[in-house]
Amino acid sequence: MLSAGLKFTIPLTLISFILGLSLGFVVALLRLYGPAFLKPVVRFYVWLIRGTPLLVQLFLIFYALPSAGITIDAFPAAVIGFTVNIGAYTSEVIRATLLAVPKGQWEAAHSISMTWAQSLRRIILPQAARIAVPPLSNTFISLVKDTSLASVITVPEMFLAAQQIAAVTYEPLILYSEAAIIYLFFSSVLSHLQEKLERKLAGTTVKGQVNDNALQN
Repeated sequence: MLSAGLKFTIPLTLISFILGLSLGFVVALLRLYGPAFLKPVVRFYVWLIRGTPLLVQLFLIFYALPSAGITIDAFPAAVIGFTVNIGAYTSEVIRATLLAVPKGQWEAAHSISMTWAQSLRRIILPQAARIAVPPLSNTFISLVKDTSLASVITVPEMFLAAQQIAAVTYEPLILYSEAAIIYLFFSSVLSHLQEKLERKLAGTTVKGQVNDNALQN
């Protein structure tokens, strides 16, 4: 089971989260600053994905698309399903954090002749990133656990390995408990890293505020 976790669960989580975060960032920017004709499209995407179960989305990609002549292997199908799902949820997180940055920051950036892209990259995103760390970290930890759903589309990740071993040994209680402990271990390590990152960012924010106050005085 641990081998399956290292070979499939962790790579599936990392690849899906990176791609989903990238997709969510693009969707958030389109919803806030994109052309008017694209905003309803991305809003529909977010509404559709958030309103349907992840399990159904995986079934549609892996089992339903072949009837339309589109066949995708199990692992890529899982990556697509998780990426599309994570993209919808992270887009809302990113959109909210961008809106949380005061409008005066935009005005201050424009007042020193920064372009929109420069303002976003140098002023807005660093502030929004600090706000986004906790919810995005929670999304990542949830994704680690959600990857167990990939077993239903035959991805040989950790939970499917537990099922296969239990079918041979006839000891489901022990095997599923072991799988739960491994998921708990992964989640606990990630939660600890999240706490350390939040404390580091909080310290950086405090130092920045102290420096700003010193300059003003």
